[in-house]
Amino acid sequence: MFRSKSHIYAQIIDDTTGRTLAAASSLDPSLKKAGNQKPLEAAKAVGHLLAERAKTATVQKVVFDRGGRLYHGRVRALAEASRERGLQF
Repeated sequence: MFRSKSHIYAQIIDDTTGRTLAAASSLDPSLKKAGNQKPLEAAKAVGHLLAERAKTATVQKVVFDRGGRLYHGRVRALAEASRERGLQF
């Protein structure tokens, strides 16, 4: 997970092979169609999209690396939205 001032990015990586299994960001074309969103709403949308893509890649359990950021605000919104869609941390 990476968070900038304007956007949020998340990806699921297989550490043994170094391959990215699923990824989502607030710049994703499917989320851009929704128009301008507030930062928390965008983080929730990215969390939902990441969880859906993880299901497609048959990934159920992950380790959440928040990149040294506090579990608060957009980071928390992304994590909780992913859990709502079935991703297990």
